[in-house]
Amino acid sequence: MSTDRAPAAERPRLVRDRLTLTLYAPFITWGWFLYGFSPAVPLIADEQGITRGQAGLHGTAMACGTIAAGLVSSHVARRFGRKNQAILGGVVLCAGIVLLLTGATLPATLVACLVTAVGGNLMISAAQPALSVHNGAAGPAAVTEANAMGAMVGLLAPLALGAAVGSGLGWRPAVALVAVLAVAAALLLLPIKVDGAMGRGSVSRAVATAADGSTTAPSRGFSGTFWFFWVAMLCGVAIEFATTFWASDLLAQRTDAPPALAAASISALVAGMTLSRLVVGPLSTRKAPEKILLVGFALAGAGWLLFWLATSPWLAVAGLVLAGLGYGTHYPLTISLTLRASDGRPDEAQARASVGTGAAVAVAPFLLGTLADSFGAHQAFLLVPVLIVIGGVAVALGLRSVHRR
Repeated sequence: MSTDRAPAAERPRLVRDRLTLTLYAPFITWGWFLYGFSPAVPLIADEQGITRGQAGLHGTAMACGTIAAGLVSSHVARRFGRKNQAILGGVVLCAGIVLLLTGATLPATLVACLVTAVGGNLMISAAQPALSVHNGAAGPAAVTEANAMGAMVGLLAPLALGAAVGSGLGWRPAVALVAVLAVAAALLLLPIKVDGAMGRGSVSRAVATAADGSTTAPSRGFSGTFWFFWVAMLCGVAIEFATTFWASDLLAQRTDAPPALAAASISALVAGMTLSRLVVGPLSTRKAPEKILLVGFALAGAGWLLFWLATSPWLAVAGLVLAGLGYGTHYPLTISLTLRASDGRPDEAQARASVGTGAAVAVAPFLLGTLADSFGAHQAFLLVPVLIVIGGVAVALGLRSVHRR
């Protein structure tokens, strides 16, 4: 039977019950931090009197925190359950935010970013497997919609940052809202029982359930299908962060746009990603997520080409919107497919995904920046289509592997 479209009676249905909606809260919290803190980094550099290169180490610290969370998240889930892991992550995140708000030196804020990233990724590493387990075959739709909520709320963070800075309050009030959101997420999670999808991750090791209802005993290692989608996920994350770090620099060089417009252009990319995720979530219950991903990588390539060739600011912005429509499919669908291919071990799969994500965040922007130093930003951006091709091929191989299995 084709995976393009299932009969209406067999289509998975996303049910937005209390647990599903509650699990959106960690994504909203983390989305606010990601899109609110990044524009604040230049302000921190000016405040501390450090170079832009030194300020970029905040991203490296966040990547290290992501990897650290990936190394321990599955063990925490098995020992304490996903509910307690998410709450623990919120506590750690709040501690990191306090350190960040009070830090006055580069070492202090780097440590704060690492702690914050550990906490935020512990929350996400609990929420994503829980959503996948709770929603079954509709897991990709739930995970995609949760990421869409994070991106949509995250769009407001730069506006709040700008308003705070414009009123003379500085960057801290906007970033402090992350702690408020984390506390709200923890309070929403407290009444949830520690069982089922929110229970210990080890319960998921007993049996793997396929979308058609069949069950298989999990193997000790992950299948080739898992690793194909894992590679695609790494490429998607690398593409997104390399673009968000350096697109404004290329736009300014190629179009002579003023710095304010160049910096604001990243909102066009995030807007495209948000719209994409809002559409792809429901669509993934009717169409094969692997094939939606292939379309997403194709859209990313088309958007990159338009942006790369543009010499007008508005044409470049249009390219970023188009690229965002493709980028928006990458992480939520690849992580959903890796969880689905985990042979009943979503927490272990999530842990490996977090380690890979952290590595991609640490390496991709640095690699593109290094290439830009040697060959110029325009030539360096050729790294992006290379990653798009590798990611698309990995998805195609993963789809082929799914058919074989």
